[in-house]
Order: sequence, then structure tokens, then C-alpha cells
Amino acid sequence: MTAFVERIAGLLAPFVDLRTSQVNGDGALGFDYGAVPFAAQVVTLTEGLDVVSLTGILGWDLPLGDDVRDRVATAADAVQFGSVHLIERDAEADVVLRYSFPISGLEDTALTTMLLLVLDGAASAREVVGASTGSAGEAK
Repeated sequence: MTAFVERIAGLLAPFVDLRTSQVNGDGALGFDYGAVPFAAQVVTLTEGLDVVSLTGILGWDLPLGDDVRDRVATAADAVQFGSVHLIERDAEADVVLRYSFPISGLEDTALTTMLLLVLDGAASAREVVGASTGSAGEAK
């Protein structure tokens, strides 16, 4: 893990269930916030500009239909930090939240606040996405 990812892990440890990614040695930090599984990666775009990329899974294997599309649109409208995406596959869909922001120069308090704003928004969005079925696509 990079120093930035280790820093994020330390700041989030009191709030999330942490796990590290072993897939392809990508150095991603995996964790759960509430019922939302997340991955965090840090990418250096240029010298002095490092960016945190957060991806949260709001639902998976949802039955695709107008109801799901409407719930995803409602969740997307309510999210202040990040974008909600519906990924359609035949008769099912997955829903993800993505958000990236610069980490360079952020003090610990500011970084923690930013991370928790994104995570809390994703948790709220997941509730909306799964509202009418009682599930946001629990793993099978």
C-alpha cells in the first residue's frame, strides 16, 4: 500500500471494517461502511497531484426495470459527493457510486471529513436504491 492509502486506512479505522485487496496487487484498500463495500485507491496524476478514487457498491444483481431506474435516479439526485451509475446487464443491474478528489495537501481532519461525507452519502443512497425491495442486491 502507498503511504496515502495507509494514511486513509488509519483515519478510517475507527469508522469502517477494513480489508486489503489482494487482487493483482493493485494496492487498493477495501472496506465496508455500513452495508456498502468500498475500494479506495490513490493515483498520482502528476508530481504533487495525488487523487483518491472511491468506489462503492450500492447494489448488485438488481432486477432491471423502471422501478430500479427511478430509485437510482432519486439516489443520484440526493448524493452531494460522487456520482451514481446504473450498469445494466440483460435483466439485471449493478449500481455504483464513484468519487475522486485530490488528497495532496489535505490535513487529517479535512481528509477524514471528506471521506466520511462521501461514505455517508453512499450509505444513504444505498438505502434509496434498495428501498422498495428491502434489499440493495445482497450477494447470492
